[in-house]
Amino acid sequence: MKKKILYTNEPINARVIENFLPSPDDLIFKEKKTKVTLTLSEKSLKFFKSAAKKHNASYQGMIRRLIDYYVVNQRT
Repeated sequence: MKKKILYTNEPINARVIENFLPSPDDLIFKEKKTKVTLTLSEKSLKFFKSAAKKHNASYQGMIRRLIDYYVVNQRT
């Protein structure tokens, strides 16, 4: 950092927002899960494992969220 930062005494227009974050209880997904056996093609499994590795995630969780997303967005 070569440039020196010059601070001034300018007023800051800020306000406090009370309780704007959800409670920890609201952040926990409490959906019931059921185990199933699913056979995937090798290329599909390789895709999800590779994507999960890039994002430091679980490939099974990615597949689960993809299916959940599909279900939520269906029009009945």
